Amino acid sequence: MKIISTIAIDGPVASGKTSVGLRLAKKLGFNFIDTGLMYRAVTWAALRDNLDTSDQRNLTDLSNGLNIALINDGNTGTSPKVLVDGSDITASLRSPQVEALVSAVSSITGVRSAMVKQQRKMAKERKTVMVGRDIASVVRPKADLKIFLTASAEDRAKRRYEENLSTGKSKTFDEVLDDLNKRDSLDTERADSPLTLASGSILIDTSDMSK
Repeated sequence: MKIISTIAIDGPVASGKTSVGLRLAKKLGFNFIDTGLMYRAVTWAALRDNLDTSDQRNLTDLSNGLNIALINDGNTGTSPKVLVDGSDITASLRSPQVEALVSAVSSITGVRSAMVKQQRKMAKERKTVMVGRDIASVVRPKADLKIFLTASAEDRAKRRYEENLSTGKSKTFDEVLDDLNKRDSLDTERADSPLTLASGSILIDTSDMSK
């Protein structure tokens, strides 16, 4: 029987990657890595340093210099804490400012290269469930199990809208759907490591599924 030590889960925003990944990691006792949090951390650091988020050279230099750590609290099924250079910035990663810029920042080749290097290092340290947009296609193409989650744009927007309501964010459903469609376009059309169904991935449609 094949021993599984690396699970790669890809998919668009709000397709269920984090929920599924966290449950798998908890059940298996694996480390959980949400690579999207790392790109949010870079975006947060760029805002902190007042960098122009279209300046590819400065953002690449910033990414190469950041020490990002994802701290799992004993595989409890909760999202990891995110530390940048030792400081816990988890609470800042879902801010409107980060939300608005993260897709553009994560499309920069130098940023992706720096993050992929850190992600591969993390994956080698422990048995891992890793989620993101390019895990099976770029970061861990030889993962033991590759899963691609998808869902209709409307279902995914509904999930994000309800999530926003629970955290006090005031965007309308139509605004959330418009943002999601723009994110999808950026993720699938970028030149470097676009979101794609990697060879060997199991495709699962989570439309109409609850948590």
